[in-house]
Amino acid sequence: MKARRRARALALQALYEIDSVGHPPDVVIEERLAETPLPESAAEFSRRLVFGVLRYRQVLDQFIQEHAPEWPVEQMACIDRNILRMALFEFAVDGTTPVKVAINEAVELAKMFGSDSSSRFVNGVLGALVPRKGAIARAVQEAGEE
Repeated sequence: MKARRRARALALQALYEIDSVGHPPDVVIEERLAETPLPESAAEFSRRLVFGVLRYRQVLDQFIQEHAPEWPVEQMACIDRNILRMALFEFAVDGTTPVKVAINEAVELAKMFGSDSSSRFVNGVLGALVPRKGAIARAVQEAGEE
C-alpha cells in the first residue's frame, strides 16, 4: 500500500476513534503514528486530514446532509461519515488532491473499512458534491473567519 493511502487509512482510524469515543485528537493521532510509522510527509498528511476534518466538521456535515437527506449525518455509519468528511476536506478545502483521486481513495477506504454498501454510498454522495466544490470552499473560508 502506498504511503498516502496508508496515511489516509491512519487518519480514518484516528477520526473513527475521536468520533466514537471522544478521545483527544492530538493524543490519538500521535498514538496511531507511533503504532504505524509513516514517512514524515505522509505523517504530516495524516495530521492535516485529521485536524482539517475536525476544524471544519460542521460545515462539511452540512453539505453531506444536503446530499444524503435520508441519512442524518449523526445516524450514518461512523466509518462512512468520516470517509466522506475526509474526501470533502481533501478536494474542496485542502485542494492538494485532484477530485477524482480523492473520490477513488475514499471508495477504496470504504471497501477496506466499511460495509458492503459503503463504497457505493460514498461514491454517490461524493459524486453529487463535486459540483458544490466551490461552495464548500467558500463556506469553510467563511467559517474560518468567524
